[in-house]
Amino acid sequence: MEDEGEIQLGGNITLSGFKNIEPAKMVVVKKIVGNCIKKVQDKNVGFESVSLNLKKVHDSEFEIKCKLFLNGKLYHSDSTGFNLFVVLNDVLEKVVGEAGVG
Repeated sequence: MEDEGEIQLGGNITLSGFKNIEPAKMVVVKKIVGNCIKKVQDKNVGFESVSLNLKKVHDSEFEIKCKLFLNGKLYHSDSTGFNLFVVLNDVLEKVVGEAGVG
């Protein structure tokens, strides 16, 4: 799937649209996602998978859509902003809050 612009992390985490992010920033992206998902997994709520889709809006704005699967249920959220890390953190907090595991 790498050729479709998807990055797999640990088999159940998929990042789409992150291919052109600088390597140094990708380290931070992976850490933010990994820490959030570890907290969800530690709550034993039936974590199945998460997918994040990044789109550049205009030239400097980021939009991220997130889908989280827990116990066969789908939760989703999205966020838009100028700082990639703030948008990523926001979308993850929203989806975890919606799932009630935050």
